[in-house]
Amino acid sequence: MTQKIIIDTDPGQDDALAILLALASPEVEVLGIVAAAGNVPLSLTSKNIRKICELAGRPDVRVFSGCKGPMEGSLFTAEYVHGATGMDGADLPEPTMPLQAQHGVEFIIETVMANAPGTVTICTLGPMTNLGTALAREPAIAGRIKQIVSMGGGLFEGGNVTPAAEFNIYVDPRAAEIVLGCGAPIVLMPLDVTHKTLTTSARVAAVKALGTRLSDAVVGWLEFFERFDEAKYGTDGGPLHDPNVIAYLIKPELYAGRLCNVEIETKSELTKGMTVADWWGVTQRPKNATFMRDVDADGFYALLTERLQRLPHEA
Repeated sequence: MTQKIIIDTDPGQDDALAILLALASPEVEVLGIVAAAGNVPLSLTSKNIRKICELAGRPDVRVFSGCKGPMEGSLFTAEYVHGATGMDGADLPEPTMPLQAQHGVEFIIETVMANAPGTVTICTLGPMTNLGTALAREPAIAGRIKQIVSMGGGLFEGGNVTPAAEFNIYVDPRAAEIVLGCGAPIVLMPLDVTHKTLTTSARVAAVKALGTRLSDAVVGWLEFFERFDEAKYGTDGGPLHDPNVIAYLIKPELYAGRLCNVEIETKSELTKGMTVADWWGVTQRPKNATFMRDVDADGFYALLTERLQRLPHEA
């Protein structure tokens, strides 16, 4: 049965791969894509989403612009990883498809309320600002969302922007706190999982072998942004974070984790944005999120590569 999803994202090369995976997969129906400010400012992420949709041959997808900055504080971006455009590594034409007039937060609220309860999944690939704002504005949506699947956080892997915090949570810890506390079923794809899905040279070569304009763009993206993580971690390839969210919806058997309590640190100077995951159950706090820890990385890349082959094939 097809799963209805809303993607909330801040592309980002790995976000681009997640969007392509969703658009290539009949298991999911993308109701709309909402731009978040994160890897780069909103003006760029809202443009990048449309570039990705056009690359995939899907100018029909509705794209919405969301919040310009976090619910509290100022925006922290990651051009140092993703380049000035957010998607350096592939030179795509300016998009011709329009942005929708409706604000992304209103779209989230309206769509969840208009569909039957338990039928719409929200996929957050960036900071959770739009979803957090939607929940604050209309708390009733929490009881109607099927599930929230988010890339964010880290426990055993620590953080990637501070020693304690993963980027998506760090950019808007208040929004993450609202989402984690909303009561909807939540699945978190933290660094503990994404650091196991490395863009090794063999995996990139398999994508390159597809030989299409789209696969050339994907390889350009992967080769650009993996350099930063290869230098940082000393690995063959870098973590491919966001596509794990979509892959989980298509093949949940690729993943393993456990339901536990996850809280967000919003106050501390040292650990702002930390996901405090009670993996070992040492508190009595309620279990509010399935925190993933393991992944079949070869199965993940096999799925990703096979689905990329389904997208437009002009060389």
